[in-house]
Amino acid sequence: MSSLTPDTNETGEALQEPPAPTCVMSFNATEPSGATGLAADVATISAMGSHALPVVTSVVIRDTAEIFDSHEIDPDTVAEQARSILEDVQVAAFKVGFLGTAEGISAVAEILSDYPDIPLVTYLSSLSWLEEDVSQPYEDAFRELILPATDVLVGNHKTLTDFLLPEWDAERLPSARELAVAAGELGTRCVLVSGMQLPDHHIDNVLATPQGAVTGEKYERFETTFVGAGETLSAALAALLANGNELHLSVSEALNFLDQSLDAGYRPGMGHVIPDRFFWALPPGEEEAAGEQPSATGLVDDEPPPSKRHVH
Repeated sequence: MSSLTPDTNETGEALQEPPAPTCVMSFNATEPSGATGLAADVATISAMGSHALPVVTSVVIRDTAEIFDSHEIDPDTVAEQARSILEDVQVAAFKVGFLGTAEGISAVAEILSDYPDIPLVTYLSSLSWLEEDVSQPYEDAFRELILPATDVLVGNHKTLTDFLLPEWDAERLPSARELAVAAGELGTRCVLVSGMQLPDHHIDNVLATPQGAVTGEKYERFETTFVGAGETLSAALAALLANGNELHLSVSEALNFLDQSLDAGYRPGMGHVIPDRFFWALPPGEEEAAGEQPSATGLVDDEPPPSKRHVH
């Protein structure tokens, strides 16, 4: 048996532990498909080189095509999960996804209020599957308690329009700036609007503040249906902000990461396609086997895969 202690080497000198990756806490639902919720957050945050701290807010029953039901976690249990690890680990960013109920929102908002200087990325998914008597109080609580703490609100163009501007009746959908104005009135710093349809088979993705567009990326529209794209984008952005990157650069890199994840997506079941968050980790030779198809960014996958420390 070795007489060395775990903290010394053979000469008795103290060993220095390697630095830990930045930590991102995600408040989100868990679900069995692995396409959305905490599974998507953990995979994406890990792929970006950070460590995920998952807090379960709900158990969603779904497959890769649709959502069937959800079972909520007691708000006190949600808070206990977060408080226990926050007393032990330093968090560099928060991500909020589906929080289950209005009471769950209140529990999470109370925790976030203790950490006002830590970046918060909030992802708003479609809630059309919820019954109105559940969705209405949920949305009201979300507007009142989560949006004032949010630095970046991420969502699909139509979902954000329905949520932020429910009375919108113009023939055109609102611009990213108009959505940012509506979010800003609720206390949110800026919005990242995805999936803005363009007439040339492209989509636009725009980061905007109430003053106007800040940055964005246009990509060719994929001719397939994905599940988990928004979770991937928002989790990637949270991880990049946790690593100290500037917001506009983080948005560009998160969008590029999402685009390549979608380009490498796969269909594990009979439903929709799931983004491959570890597209960059393919073993040598698999790119050639796949035919080295260009991604929607126009780049050919002939570059070496990046390191796991978010160099994408």
